[in-house]
Amino acid sequence: MNKRNPPDLEMTLEGEFVSPPHVPVATRLLAWAIVAAVVAGALFLAAFALWLAMLMLPVAIGATLIAWSIYRYRLWREQKAFGIGRPMTRS
Repeated sequence: MNKRNPPDLEMTLEGEFVSPPHVPVATRLLAWAIVAAVVAGALFLAAFALWLAMLMLPVAIGATLIAWSIYRYRLWREQKAFGIGRPMTRS
């Protein structure tokens, strides 16, 4: 069984419903200030992440070039060790 009380309806003596109280201007202003602060914080975090990614990009490119050169050097050494390399003179 439902044991809750029915909702209270506020009415005037003339039978009209009472309108809810208006939200104060300061409360609405504070709410918009909080929304603006959250949006500004999100934009700051996005800009900081982008700046950090751009800062790491040259390091990543340099590491890629070093890794590629070491890979090519090892391939060259293995070809030289097994005699697979191209001869210096033509026969």
